[in-house]
Amino acid sequence: MLDHSEDYLTPEEERTLLQIARDSLDAWVLRGERLSLKPYALTETLRALHGAFVTLRRHGTLRGCIGHTAGRESLAESVRDNAINAASRDPRFEPVQPEELPEVSIEVSALTPGDNPDTPFKRVNDISEIVIGRDGLYIELPPERGGLLLPQVATDQHWNVDQFLRAVCMKAGYPDGTWRDPRARLYRFSAQVFGESE
Repeated sequence: MLDHSEDYLTPEEERTLLQIARDSLDAWVLRGERLSLKPYALTETLRALHGAFVTLRRHGTLRGCIGHTAGRESLAESVRDNAINAASRDPRFEPVQPEELPEVSIEVSALTPGDNPDTPFKRVNDISEIVIGRDGLYIELPPERGGLLLPQVATDQHWNVDQFLRAVCMKAGYPDGTWRDPRARLYRFSAQVFGESE
């Protein structure tokens, strides 16, 4: 069960973002067009700079997932752009085809602010700080590329903290236990997660 104690979006804002994601997916897959956000009622929160991930599933199976952690664009733009990216730029999958659209469900992970305004990340000083269902994990071992797992992954997989730490090391391509390396930087982050299936 995901922890909703840090929710900052109203149910109406969630519905608006899901509609933007759905309309963006349809516009891109069917016509190759990037959706204009002018027709949507964007609140101050939806116009604020926030990172977001968009996850696509087909019959409950992952079909694409891409996002931005940095708040470089508005939350509404991040959802629009990552709906397109998840459908067409996830290297693990072929692009979504028009006939798949009725079978694809959308989930949005709107990242909550972290230690700095432009990032959702909070540095983990002790693994007791990690709460399954609330936190996602990001690990980096510069100069190598890092690895990230969203909060709902641990919940969906029924992982404990140790399993979650092993999995994020694996996602980054690091050896098991890399999070103990003094050069490694481990962060937690949270997100408001909502989807069409709810």
